[in-house]
Amino acid sequence: MDLDAYVAEHRGEWRRLEVLSRRRKPTAAEADEMVLLYQRVATHLSVVRSRTPDPALVAELSRLVLSARAAITGAQPVDWARLPRFFVHDLPLAIYQARRWWISAAVCFLLVAAAVATWVINDPTLPQALGMSEADIESLVEHDFEAYYSEHFAPNFGLLVWTNNAWIAAQSLVAGVLLLPVAYILWQNALSIGATGGLMIANGRADVFFGLIAPHGLLELTAIFVAAGIGLRVGWSWVVPGPVLTRGQSLAAAARQGITGAVGLVGVLAVAGLLEAFVTPSILPVLVRDAIGVLVWTAFLVYVFVLGRRAERAEAPGQSLPVAFKAR
Repeated sequence: MDLDAYVAEHRGEWRRLEVLSRRRKPTAAEADEMVLLYQRVATHLSVVRSRTPDPALVAELSRLVLSARAAITGAQPVDWARLPRFFVHDLPLAIYQARRWWISAAVCFLLVAAAVATWVINDPTLPQALGMSEADIESLVEHDFEAYYSEHFAPNFGLLVWTNNAWIAAQSLVAGVLLLPVAYILWQNALSIGATGGLMIANGRADVFFGLIAPHGLLELTAIFVAAGIGLRVGWSWVVPGPVLTRGQSLAAAARQGITGAVGLVGVLAVAGLLEAFVTPSILPVLVRDAIGVLVWTAFLVYVFVLGRRAERAEAPGQSLPVAFKAR
């Protein structure tokens, strides 16, 4: 196909569509013309992509098609009236209905971490067997672990922590469709926390370890467990779709609710990041810092279980997810 000739032949239609898509209130005749031109230009874009995919022309036509589509369908206004329902109903319901999954994930995670910590405590030669020298262990126990929470500027550190935790949570959510990758992600993090905790406890620094972990770790780890639980629930939805829905329908329903939970976890992890950046390294007494962490974590659990249970009971028949989910 001669690209220059093709452009010359259709440039007039492209310009006309661009003009029409910019009009705030097109007439009925102009709206009909815009729909017709939109269909034609979409076809032109498909032809260019398949035959002579010139990057500049593809970008131009893609922008034009998107602009025309927005003009035809109209911009969707933000439904602010639905925002309270999201926080009071949708979000706690999404987390609450996945509770069996994320509580199970939490129990398995803590058992693995505790087992690794116990192993490290009872076998002083294990760290060396894993490649850690005495100098590495001493540096971690006496300086590195504690300094990690205060060596960076607090706002920057909070953003770094939030980004890292959000990435782990996103991996858990997305990998949940395949089930096994979530177990691997949790396993790796459990090994890391268990080994670090074991070294700190074995060297008489248990107070430092738990004193620095508790203020932010309770909420942070719970958010990771929730992400993993929601991901596993989405994955299980296509394995056992229930008696009513097909596998695709069941997966779509679980994924829609999973997205709601994912959006909410962004805020939960932001709170955990603020705690880790400003409370954990603060000069407040250890008991005060830990009490703040426990209070925030308890508030989150109360929010999920009280509002989530209420939202589940308020769900009308036929609006909730398949029976297969409720039985788990």
